[in-house]
Amino acid sequence: MHALADDGHEVDVVHCLDAFHLLHPGPPGQLLPGHPRVRVHGLRSGYGWLSPLLTHQTGRPMLKARRLRRILASHPYDVLHFHNISLLGPEVLAVRPAASTPVTLYTAHEHWLVCPTHVLWKHGRELCERPACVSCALRAGRPPQYWRYTSRLAKAGGRVDRFIALSRSSARVHADRGFPHAMEHLPCFVDRADEDWRRPGPRPQARPYFLFVGRLETIKGLQTLIAAWDRVPEFDLLVAGTGSQESSLRAQAADNPRIRFLGHRSSDELGALYVHALACVVPALTYETFGIIAIEAFMRKTPVIVRDIGALNEIVEESGGGLVYRSDDDLRQVIDRIARSPDLRRQLGERGYAAFERLWSREAHLPRYYALLRRTASDALGRVPWEE
Repeated sequence: MHALADDGHEVDVVHCLDAFHLLHPGPPGQLLPGHPRVRVHGLRSGYGWLSPLLTHQTGRPMLKARRLRRILASHPYDVLHFHNISLLGPEVLAVRPAASTPVTLYTAHEHWLVCPTHVLWKHGRELCERPACVSCALRAGRPPQYWRYTSRLAKAGGRVDRFIALSRSSARVHADRGFPHAMEHLPCFVDRADEDWRRPGPRPQARPYFLFVGRLETIKGLQTLIAAWDRVPEFDLLVAGTGSQESSLRAQAADNPRIRFLGHRSSDELGALYVHALACVVPALTYETFGIIAIEAFMRKTPVIVRDIGALNEIVEESGGGLVYRSDDDLRQVIDRIARSPDLRRQLGERGYAAFERLWSREAHLPRYYALLRRTASDALGRVPWEE
């Protein structure tokens, strides 16, 4: 949104405070950095958790629709872009401003459109190959969503002019699981606040290391790295991030002094960690819709090692900036190849950075986004209103 605002556009952001407070009971503070062209609207019902619960069960923006319509009526919007709407419900896709006929987009940042738990991780223990949504939702501590067995999402989705997938892999996953609307591939971007690789901070330690960055959750696969690291005696593994599984992961790694947990790290601190790493390892166990961590590594000319699944494999194929593994034995061989060949690391890093500039930078993304908007407006409205 700041990229659009920096380009001169007015941007309104609408989010659900009731949903935010389900996991964050304290005051939200400033959810987004300020920008003179960005206005933030927080939807609050006054009924706390009841509002998102009703939305979760009915698929409607319960106790929030009136406020949402007032916001949409306040400006003649050209573009209405939906993102994570799980606790606003699919019927929010049918809400339209009275003052204009905007182009309508939806970007699938997760797999919520085809998965009640968003992540295609079945029963909390395995990749979802054959859906069992009711039992899986119950095991995850969520009530089943009966509206998913109706035509509600398909009908509301018919009001969207263009669905966007962040990777071709994600588009295929949605299609394979019966999502009824076509998706267009448009990857997101990583903003370069600085050029860390040009002026890196000091090394975090003298010993050579590989890096894991991400949430400490089962689906991110860190436990598989910890188990494999007993067979990697020459190099350390640095872990940046926090999450619900942090205690169990620390306990798993307690007997291995070559694994260091760093906790949360700021963007500047992460920059130095990426730059000095032999490679960044992304061992995710389920389908990612994109691969932000890999792109952050490429931005610092750092190679990546990724598990052969979904968007991660796709990013490596498109960039040539990393290596792919399928098993623990593969992982050990890939680690050894990268660690023992400075030329290979340099080659992978240069390829990754070139792909970042070509595909995943702000400068690459915005022209493609604007072209998509123009094409969508022309298809849906027969004209491009904001160019008239």
